[in-house]
Amino acid sequence: MRDKRFIAEHRGGSLKKEQHQQLMRWACGCAEHVLSLYGKEIDIRLKNALSVAKKWIKGNVSVGDARKASLRAYEVARESSYPTSIAVARSVGHAVATAHMSDHSIGAAIYALKAVSSAGKSIDLERKWQNEQLPIEIMDLVLTARNMKEKTLKI
Repeated sequence: MRDKRFIAEHRGGSLKKEQHQQLMRWACGCAEHVLSLYGKEIDIRLKNALSVAKKWIKGNVSVGDARKASLRAYEVARESSYPTSIAVARSVGHAVATAHMSDHSIGAAIYALKAVSSAGKSIDLERKWQNEQLPIEIMDLVLTARNMKEKTLKI
């Protein structure tokens, strides 16, 4: 079931536009933080997706454009055979998909944690870094939602 706190005001929810933009910024930060784990050469579709996400924050691209960019990032994940690369690409895909559904921001963070774990690095340090990037306005929303998701996924 979808967490109603992530539904935008214009769709009848309580999430303000500024909060939606903060979620996108944070999700992109989570994905960018693990992007170097993708491999030697980062697929251009991942870089483009993050660029589209940043343009969406500024109001310069549509939700439809962001959704298409997220699908291209997921395509990169499906084409990859390395668990770390798959997790990085999925993190990027979820980050840009935040334009479409703000709760995708949690997916960006979760897949970043999976990428870190797959690369043999500390999930605790990555989670701490993610937490430090959170604006106060969305901190409770994100932390409670991510904790619930982590318990469900046993991360």
